[in-house]
Amino acid sequence: MAAAPGRRGSVAQAANGTWYFIVDIGQGADRRQTRRRGFASRRAAQAELTKTLTSLDQGAYVAPKRVSLAEFLQQTWLPAIEHTIKPGTFESYRRNVRIHIAGRPLGRRLLQDVGPADLNGHYRLLLAGDDDHRALSARSVAYIAAILHRAFRDAVRWQTLTRNPADAADPPRPHAKPEMRTWSAAELRAFLQSLDEDRLSGCWWLLATTGMRRGEALGLRWGDVDFDRKLLRVVRTLITTDVQRKGTPGFAWGTPKTAKGRRTIALDDAAVAALKAHRKRQREERLALGGDYRDEDLVVCEPDGSPVHPKTISYRFTKAVRAAGLPKIRLHDLRHTHATLALEAGVHPRIVQERLGHATVSITLDTYSHVDLDLQAAAAARVAALLTAADPDEPRLPGIL
Repeated sequence: MAAAPGRRGSVAQAANGTWYFIVDIGQGADRRQTRRRGFASRRAAQAELTKTLTSLDQGAYVAPKRVSLAEFLQQTWLPAIEHTIKPGTFESYRRNVRIHIAGRPLGRRLLQDVGPADLNGHYRLLLAGDDDHRALSARSVAYIAAILHRAFRDAVRWQTLTRNPADAADPPRPHAKPEMRTWSAAELRAFLQSLDEDRLSGCWWLLATTGMRRGEALGLRWGDVDFDRKLLRVVRTLITTDVQRKGTPGFAWGTPKTAKGRRTIALDDAAVAALKAHRKRQREERLALGGDYRDEDLVVCEPDGSPVHPKTISYRFTKAVRAAGLPKIRLHDLRHTHATLALEAGVHPRIVQERLGHATVSITLDTYSHVDLDLQAAAAARVAALLTAADPDEPRLPGIL
């Protein structure tokens, strides 16, 4: 389709090597120019110019809004998607946008002007760090790139942009996952035996013997624990949030990330005994405080009954590990330790999957592939033993001694 008479558009190369186009919009006295930057090639810029001219001639052109990337992300995109994702995911998006995008040069660029080269430059800055910002891992930068890709994709879908600049960008590829650090059975036993004077011993027993996530344990209520049947139900979590104003706690109640996350977990006798002792100590604290106690029915709480912030519980775990004189691991590594020991003990991977709340058993086997290989070796040895134990009068298979 030919452009309207007198309407002009042109393609040129910028100093940084990318391509852009300029096009007339409006008619007569309202005529003005707009430009789109950041194309990887002349052909890509020319193709987009042709599409823009066609949209103008058909009356379908949407004039770009002059907002910065930070304004679009924080004032338009995040509020629009909040109801579509889990609260924990939303808080992660909001925190990464605030810290790693909005306050950086990329965030101050006009939304319409952001191109692939700008994104690649931003990824380099995040990886390198500076005096005010620590360098991020390739995995963290790839996650931020995924957030940006979704935001630009939505901007195209809402006709705020005509293209997604992240499609042509090159975020770093995450390196292999760091080697998992877990305790042996003897180390875990030594840790649990060191907790007699620790008021949070019930929490450490809970995490070590169930494989629950940190937020799941902090969201657990006594009403979710059935001592008679030795079961507990995971139905909510405590998630960290951005502190929007002074005095807010920085956490909120959420729900498990997947349907499999809502689950029932069996408790062993030692865990039941530890939780009962923990509840007894908690009741004594409640009696001592009287009317000042905040009874929220929490299994893990502060001495006044209020929730424990997720970062605080991780810090206290580190102190407990140091006091026990054991190799340093993260709180989340108690979950890894539980799964590893269960698989090594011969527990079926599907049972481990259900206890951990993984969406599929393949996630479990992928996460604990180091144990899976050991299990395969043991299985191969057992099959070989069956074959070599055949009747001596029976003919042997080739290669079987």
